[in-house]
Amino acid sequence: MLEKLMSIDRRIIFILVALAVILPTLIPVSMPISVSEPTQKLYDYIETIPAGGTIMLVFDYGPASLAELNPMARAIMKQCFAKDIRVIGLTLYAVGTTMGSTLIQEVVEETGAVDGEDYVFLGFRPGLELVILGMGTDITSIFDRDYNGKPLSEIPMMQNVTNYDQVDLLVDLSAGSLTEAWITYANVQFNLQIAAGVTGVIISQMYPYLQTGQLVGLIPGIAGAAEYERLIEAPAKGTLWINIESFVHLLIIGLVVIGNIAFFIQRRREE
Repeated sequence: MLEKLMSIDRRIIFILVALAVILPTLIPVSMPISVSEPTQKLYDYIETIPAGGTIMLVFDYGPASLAELNPMARAIMKQCFAKDIRVIGLTLYAVGTTMGSTLIQEVVEETGAVDGEDYVFLGFRPGLELVILGMGTDITSIFDRDYNGKPLSEIPMMQNVTNYDQVDLLVDLSAGSLTEAWITYANVQFNLQIAAGVTGVIISQMYPYLQTGQLVGLIPGIAGAAEYERLIEAPAKGTLWINIESFVHLLIIGLVVIGNIAFFIQRRREE
């Protein structure tokens, strides 16, 4: 038995991993989810925004990161629409245009939000720092029309929104360093309150901004997405994917433990 464990066919491990992914998808098994402080802070901050308030939701990511960031965006939009908070969507990342426009339409179909009254999607403009700084003075100087080509002057929810002064919070969903650009140019220059949702690989570099108060909240990776879904009481893909990830991690830990036990027993017998 020990020899078999030490020389197990890798195809068996592949099958076990496949089962660990498939079974939680087919069988509704829910792992316990505890909400981290950074996620709770963002949720609480949005809860304090009064009805009729406005947030900017920035889709600074592409297809490679949608598994982690799409669930965050969906949960935030559902919370905002339920509280009658208006959402201005945009992106500083060219391929983020598709991410934002597609996801917004999916959430609109679920919630019944109205284009131009509950939300507007501005799309993409090149320039990064110039875009951020320009909107701080006058949004229409950068985005004179929405993604569908409609002038902002004809969009009801934008009538009284001219710059960051009328925006209660900006949430940047990012797979890279663009959150730091928003902090540098929007928070420092215009005192715009900023929160972020990021992929797992860049979570650590966001914590210093939490400590300085330059981020009012942070959704950390797919675990944070599942936490946010729990807070809004609407489990979706974030919860499903963290369950799958948890089962795979447990399988890997189990295999490592069994392998080490078998190794040490075999070595002792040889000695």
